[in-house]
Amino acid sequence: MIDTSRRAALLGAGAALLARPALSQGRFPDRPIRVIVPWPAGGASDATMRVLGEQAGKRLGQPIVVENKPGASGTLGAQQLANATRPDGYTLGQMPTSIFRIPVMSARPAYDPVNDFTWIIRLLGYSFGVVVRGDAPWKTFQEFLAYARAHPGEVTYGTPGVATLDVTMERIALEAGGIRWVHVPFRGAADNLQSLLSGNTTCAAESSGWADLVQDGRLRLLVTWGEQRMKRFPDVPTLREVGIDIVAPSPIGLAGPKGMDPAVVRILHDAFKEALFDPATLAVAERYDMPVMYADSEGYATFAREYYEQDSAMVRRMGLRL
Repeated sequence: MIDTSRRAALLGAGAALLARPALSQGRFPDRPIRVIVPWPAGGASDATMRVLGEQAGKRLGQPIVVENKPGASGTLGAQQLANATRPDGYTLGQMPTSIFRIPVMSARPAYDPVNDFTWIIRLLGYSFGVVVRGDAPWKTFQEFLAYARAHPGEVTYGTPGVATLDVTMERIALEAGGIRWVHVPFRGAADNLQSLLSGNTTCAAESSGWADLVQDGRLRLLVTWGEQRMKRFPDVPTLREVGIDIVAPSPIGLAGPKGMDPAVVRILHDAFKEALFDPATLAVAERYDMPVMYADSEGYATFAREYYEQDSAMVRRMGLRL
C-alpha cells in the first residue's frame, strides 16, 4: 500500500500537471513563437529582444523569431496584436510606452491600449537623454535651454517618432519657461542620430544608442531623464538636477492578444523571467544602459492601466494631437 505522505505527493504532482499545459506533451509551445519588435533592427530594443528570445527559446524548447515592424511610432506591433484572431501565444509583441499615447492623440484610435492585450511580463527600461554634436557651442543643458528660449522656432529636435520622446521634450519646454522648438520624428535611433551628426537637426532626444558616440566625442550628452545619473556617464546631470522636475521612465515588456489562456501566459512569463536574469541578457542590457524593470503579469497589467490613466491625462492637458 502507498502511505499517506506518498499518496499526497502523487496527488500534488498530478494537480500540478493539470494546472498548465505540459511542454512534454507538445501542447505549448509546439512550434516557433513570433515576437514583433516595433523598431528597426540594430538598436537597443532589437538587440535586447533578440538575446531575450534566444534565452527564452532554450527554456521553451522552441525558437523565438523576432520580426521587426518599424513605423507608426512603435505601435505597429500593438495594432497587429489588437487585430489578432487567435490569442494562442504564438504571436507576441514588444510594448513601448508610445502605445499608450497614440490612441489619445488620434481621432480614431486603432486599439484600446489597456483592454486589447494580455500583459505577460515587464522586462527592461530605457535610459534617455538629450545629445548635441560634439562641436556644438553648448556645454550644459542650461546653456542649450537659454539658446532655445532666445531663438523661438529655430531649434529642432529629433526623436524616434511621434508620441515617443516628444511628449517629454514638450514638457521640458513648458517647465523651462515656454520654449518653442520644432519636433522632427524619425523611424528609429539610427536615423535620428544620423540626422544630428549631419547637422540637419539641432539635438536628439533618444535612448542610449548615442552612448558610444558620446564616448568618442562625436556627440555631447547634456542631460539624462532618469531618477539617478547614469553609471556610464556619472558627470551628466538629470533633469531634476538642472531644475526641471521631470523623471521619464519608459519600461518595455511583452504582451499578446487579449483572451490568452492563463496557463500559456504563465509558461511564457516564467521562460522570459528566467531569460531576463540570465547573464547573457544582463550583459547586453548593461551595454545599452537598459535597467531591469521586471514586473509579473498582474503587476504589468496594473502598470499599464495606471500609466495610461496618468499619461493620457498629461497628453490631453498639453493638447497634443497627431
